[in-house]
Amino acid sequence: MRPRTLDEVIGQRHLLGPGTPLRRLVESEAPMSLFLWGPPGTGKTTLAYVVSNVTKRRFVEVSAVSAGVKDVRAAIDNARRELGMSGRQTVLFVDEVHRFNKAQQDALLPAVENRWVTFIGATTENPFFSVISPLLSRSLLLTLESLSEDDIRAVLERAVSDPRGLGGRATLASQALEHLVRLAGGDARRSLTYLEAAALLADDITIEVVEKAVDKAAVRYDRQGDQHYDVISAFIKSMRGSDADAALHYLARMIEAGEDPRFIARRIVIFASEDVGMADPTCLQTAVAAAQAVQLIGLPEGQINLAHAVIHCAMAPKSNAVVKAIGAAIGDVRRGLIGQVPGHLRDAHYPGAAKLGHGDGYKYPHDFDHGLVRQEYAPEQVRDRRYYEPTRHGAEAPVADRWAKIRDFLRGS
Repeated sequence: MRPRTLDEVIGQRHLLGPGTPLRRLVESEAPMSLFLWGPPGTGKTTLAYVVSNVTKRRFVEVSAVSAGVKDVRAAIDNARRELGMSGRQTVLFVDEVHRFNKAQQDALLPAVENRWVTFIGATTENPFFSVISPLLSRSLLLTLESLSEDDIRAVLERAVSDPRGLGGRATLASQALEHLVRLAGGDARRSLTYLEAAALLADDITIEVVEKAVDKAAVRYDRQGDQHYDVISAFIKSMRGSDADAALHYLARMIEAGEDPRFIARRIVIFASEDVGMADPTCLQTAVAAAQAVQLIGLPEGQINLAHAVIHCAMAPKSNAVVKAIGAAIGDVRRGLIGQVPGHLRDAHYPGAAKLGHGDGYKYPHDFDHGLVRQEYAPEQVRDRRYYEPTRHGAEAPVADRWAKIRDFLRGS
């Protein structure tokens, strides 16, 4: 099912439009050097094959896993010989190029510099960390994205009907199709492997056939329906109830069902302030770090970061004092308890502020013992209102003691 033309390639539309480097490479006679960086199964090898096929260039593939400097130089020498004898250009495709050491990458430089080959390197790792600068600076870097669910669905539907695939000899039930889409995780190669395994078992491919073929149960989970809301609700309530095991169970269900990990991470970040708050201030740091990690590395590895944050949140002492405090403050503002900012707290930096009396009488806390000084901070309408009422849970207990003393001092108690 490997595409034969750029128009047959599914996904990566940002790289395949008119005037893009890939289009220019296909339409031009001149050789060039490319790095294709992206997750597995997104079409790096496919694009290299398409370039070679459409431009009628000789295709030579070298795997960085098994090849050495000798193999690289031999491939380049053969390409030069072919170019000199027949004028036919060669696409030298190096898969997993990040596995090449410096000496092996250095061996590619003359071929790239002198345009003896059209070099295409594929990597799943950040080339700025794994590829030598001279080679990277002489090449175009194209970033491939994970295929969307619609892309994977199109890949599977084409494979079912296309003569090069199942050719209509098998039918694929809608539930089975959606299960295969979820299992693929944006990897077209994986989706076709699973489809092929299912087709070997039955011509009528149902969800039960797919489960048997890939030995993986389908998680009944509709991201737009009740399951989505029920599972995320149970997930939050399990963390709130400090049951780490139950919370991890619901986390696993969401991950296996293909829930967006960024959605899960956002819910954990909210929970860290809403249900833990000052009882363990480090919980928010862990949650935010997990969200950033998921954004950086994605799944499957990101599930470890999510689990880390879930366990921390579940095991942390709980306090909803923060969410109650901001809720009470917003409630007063909405009821019209606003009032004027006290004159001594107003901005006194702009010309003319002094004439208005702004900043007059302000006492700079750092000039006083313990960094505290008694003066009015809140508008008169909310002077006696109490918003933050800390609990005695975890790290919030000493905060409660300190806040009680500060509040009494500031209010003149």
